[in-house]
Amino acid sequence: MKISAKLILLAALGCPAVAMAGGDPVAGAKAFKACQACHTASEAKNKVGPHLVGIVGRAVGTAEGYKYSPAMTEFGAGKVWDEALLTAYLKAPKGVIKGTKMAYAGMKKEEDIVNLLAYLKDPAAAGQ
Repeated sequence: MKISAKLILLAALGCPAVAMAGGDPVAGAKAFKACQACHTASEAKNKVGPHLVGIVGRAVGTAEGYKYSPAMTEFGAGKVWDEALLTAYLKAPKGVIKGTKMAYAGMKKEEDIVNLLAYLKDPAAAGQ
């Protein structure tokens, strides 16, 4: 009983460890600023890169109307963007997909990736 009460208290106080478990979409919207020159997350509109609306759970390389590189098309065959694959890709895109067109070198902080994933799952939760 004491453990449950402590967990409730920590959650109520906004303990960062509890918040980090699911990510913070507001902080994720800030992390997305590194992506927004090439991608959108709140509208299904392709830019230099494909839109990221509904990316978590979507088959790799399937944003409608976007012309993917042969490397991405080959890599994506039969794969779905889940949190584990997105995390690996966001850390080092060229390390995961040799020949990807994505110029971004990778996101350094694990916390930023967790928050970015929370934002990509629900941009509306960040007021987007």
